[in-house]
Amino acid sequence: MFDHLSSSICLPVDAATATLVGRVWLNDVGPVLACIKPDGVYDLSPAAATMSELLEMDDPVRAVHQHGVTRIGDTQAVLRNSSQDERNPALPWFLAPCDLQAIKASGVTFISSMLERVIEEQARGDASRAESVRQAVVAVIGDNLSSIKPGSEAAVMLKKALLAQGAWSQYLEVGIGPDAEIFTKSQPMSAVGVGAEVGIHPSSHWNNPEPEIVLAVNSRGQVRGATLGNDVNLRDFEGRSALLLGKAKDNNASCAIGPFIRLFDEHFSMDAVRRCDLAMQVTAANGFLMQGSSSMSQISRDPLELVQHAFGPHHQYPDGFMLFLGTMFAPTQDRHGPGQGFTHELGDVVTVSTETLGSLVNRVNTSDKVAPWTYGVRALMQDLARRCPR
Repeated sequence: MFDHLSSSICLPVDAATATLVGRVWLNDVGPVLACIKPDGVYDLSPAAATMSELLEMDDPVRAVHQHGVTRIGDTQAVLRNSSQDERNPALPWFLAPCDLQAIKASGVTFISSMLERVIEEQARGDASRAESVRQAVVAVIGDNLSSIKPGSEAAVMLKKALLAQGAWSQYLEVGIGPDAEIFTKSQPMSAVGVGAEVGIHPSSHWNNPEPEIVLAVNSRGQVRGATLGNDVNLRDFEGRSALLLGKAKDNNASCAIGPFIRLFDEHFSMDAVRRCDLAMQVTAANGFLMQGSSSMSQISRDPLELVQHAFGPHHQYPDGFMLFLGTMFAPTQDRHGPGQGFTHELGDVVTVSTETLGSLVNRVNTSDKVAPWTYGVRALMQDLARRCPR
């Protein structure tokens, strides 16, 4: 993984003009807010103590340019030290760029992944049945529902037709119905960042990465920027029962976010997010390679519509929230034999990337073997109090 953690890979192609913010762990200090530039990492703690606080500002971009002047270290060196298995704890490394924010996720927002969720459900989490179930499901509902707008009259008519055939699914309900799926992916402070290991539940035998765009939203529902995420997914757990969603999604190190939040400014906007093409790559020591892509242009609900489903009079987030936008990537490439599909092996290196957001790189382990989550909100408050002069 060390070779994947370089400025040329992890930073956006236009990093020189991008406003990138993140969090860095400093020995004997704790998490520090930082501005990331190609030539170095700069201390933003004079501007804000937390990422949540920075995103609450009327003009966070201006605050970054005014305060990001004290150099913490070389960007390349901090990235290299972010590799969890080769880290020098006395030197800085990158954390997930969010802190106090709730971590929410949108599900079934792309038609192709919606079909795979239906297949998981019908296969009852058994990977060996996936291909035969896939053929049966496509024979009934087809493989192209992209013209159906969620909640539209056409969607209502399709639902009636599928109900009459006994083919309706809870995943179709949130995929083309009026209400989007919004769930809690992980707890505040629990996400891992670039270079860290991601965790797969040790009882899972059918799982995959989910490369996604993640929006950074403040307490007023304003989207301040975007980053990348890996919504690690256990297909067997969720396939057995949708009531296992919490166990399938929220495990130690099962949520990766990073490498940095790119703030909206004159060079990057929500329209740029809508145009993003995500690339996803899984590599293994034995030479296995899986590649895929996901285009935000094919999302079935606009990103701002998903924000409205998550936030409003029905639900507030006083510290803001990070919102995964969902993925169209559902790998079906056979890894262990015909009809077996894809599942992770320990040691897989997963890279999620876009030109405008850089690359999020992580290695796969089981959630009971990765570093335990020990640093939470209470620890952060203690460190911040210790830094403040009395």
